[in-house]
Amino acid sequence: MQLRDDRWCFACGVDNPHGLHLDDFRFQGDKYVCTFTPQRHHQGWADITHGGIVATLLDEVMTRMLAAQGTEAVTAEVTIRYHQPLSVGQQTLARGWVTSRRGPLIRAAAEVLLPDDTVIATAHAKLMVSSK
Repeated sequence: MQLRDDRWCFACGVDNPHGLHLDDFRFQGDKYVCTFTPQRHHQGWADITHGGIVATLLDEVMTRMLAAQGTEAVTAEVTIRYHQPLSVGQQTLARGWVTSRRGPLIRAAAEVLLPDDTVIATAHAKLMVSSK
């Protein structure tokens, strides 16, 4: 599978008017991080960010981390644990890291945190390297 960026990614695509427009990616040591503050149009229940938005943050920080390291990969499996609801308007930090590599399979983990380090959600994923 060849991956192609057409700038319409829901998480980071600059041309997608309905996307999250994540653009604050950077390495902090061995972790790849991004900040995000959900708005009302990201909510599920009143004043609570939809769990799918939180899942998107977790997935994106893991796959973008690999891309930043020169490895294109797609998520094959992800397990998410929600620790507490994320209120609309709360700034978050998403961070991801590689836990193991074996051939074309990469295992990674990620978490979404509040500024006081309260954990909102955690994820463990299997990512498959795409063939070029």
